[in-house]
Amino acid sequence: MTLIVAECEPAVGQQSEHRRILELCRHPTAVVEIAAELSLPITVVRILLEDLQATGRITPRHPRVAASAALPDSALLTEVLHGLRNL
Repeated sequence: MTLIVAECEPAVGQQSEHRRILELCRHPTAVVEIAAELSLPITVVRILLEDLQATGRITPRHPRVAASAALPDSALLTEVLHGLRNL
């Protein structure tokens, strides 16, 4: 789930949808939430976001990928599997 953060305030003369996105994204906001607030299809919102990103007005924050160290050890998983089979 990508979060969008506004990097500036809305400017006079901007498209109304762009202004509304910048207002909504003062704090990190999910793309799906933006689409719901604007009552627009997600594909349209993505195009609007691409326009704003191209001019440096927003920054997308992508979710962090779990580090491989956070995954359980394969030996532990094997023991759990054997325990389940013995039930």
